[in-house]
Amino acid sequence: VQLQASGGGLVQAGGSLRLSCAASGGFSNYYVMGWFRQAPGKEREFVARINRSDGSTYYADSVKGRFTISRGDAKNTVYLQMNSLQPQDTAVYYCAADIFGNSYYKGIAYYTAQPAYDYWGQGTLVTVSS
Repeated sequence: VQLQASGGGLVQAGGSLRLSCAASGGFSNYYVMGWFRQAPGKEREFVARINRSDGSTYYADSVKGRFTISRGDAKNTVYLQMNSLQPQDTAVYYCAADIFGNSYYKGIAYYTAQPAYDYWGQGTLVTVSS
C-alpha cells in the first residue's frame, strides 16, 4: 500500500490550496483517511478525517469552517481543500489511511489519533506567507 500526497506550495495569507492523497496497492477500498500536519518545531497534529462508508467528516477546531476533506473523483483518493489560509497553517501535511479497518472496532472518534492509521504518505509542504 502506498499513499501519494500532492498539492502543497507557497500561498499568501487568505489564499487557498487543495491537497490530494491517492492510495494504491493491493486493496479495494480504504476505511478511513485523514490528514495531519507538522509545523516547524511542533508535534504532528490531527487536521481532518473522512469515513469512506458514510462520508462523515471531522475536523480539528483550528481548521473547522476553513478546510474541507472530501472523497476524490478517482477511487481511493481524498482531497483537502484549504481556504482562508493563515501563516499558522504553515506545515508539512501528511495523509494517512486505515486501509484494512484495523482500528475500526475502536470507533470513529479514535481516528483523531495517529496510531489509528497504518499507512502514511510522504508529506507535502504548505507555506503561507503573511
